[in-house]
Amino acid sequence: MAKLEGTELVEITKSRVKLIRERLKAAQDRQKSYADKRRRTLEFKVEDEVFLKVSPWKGIIRFQTRGKLNPRYIGPFRIIERIGAVAYRLQLTSELEKIHNVFHVSMLKKYVHDPSHVLEKPPVEVREDLNYAVQPIKVTDRKVKKLRSKEVPMVKVLWKSDRVKEETWETEALMRKQYASLFE
Repeated sequence: MAKLEGTELVEITKSRVKLIRERLKAAQDRQKSYADKRRRTLEFKVEDEVFLKVSPWKGIIRFQTRGKLNPRYIGPFRIIERIGAVAYRLQLTSELEKIHNVFHVSMLKKYVHDPSHVLEKPPVEVREDLNYAVQPIKVTDRKVKKLRSKEVPMVKVLWKSDRVKEETWETEALMRKQYASLFE
């Protein structure tokens, strides 16, 4: 094999680099055409309403863990301003105030107003004559809670309500004061 020297080596190398660049460009163009077939142009106007994609990945936005019934999008939110070609500033609610309010267009989905989307809350009526009746049944256990400078006698009280029975530790002095019949 003949030994390559000087300018011949440079010319051969240049031609091979040029060939590699042409083939890389052709492969990039082919892949771009495949991607562009699926791509759709997303443009929103100021004052439009959009849904925000809930991102489960750490480092982007952590709303909650991903699950089957968790929402994929939240909102709708109003667009305040367009920033560049692919970013928008949203007017977020007070729960999301700690999140940066500029989002890439890929995180947004157009909201089409439909009256059936709006759910009305039934009116909540708070009446003062309603209460939750809980009565103590008996003392089931006793212990002495030791603090730094004193000892507090405690009693375990079995409570009865309309739905459940539960036991809690209460101070004996308070229970004697409120429910003296328990200690007779």
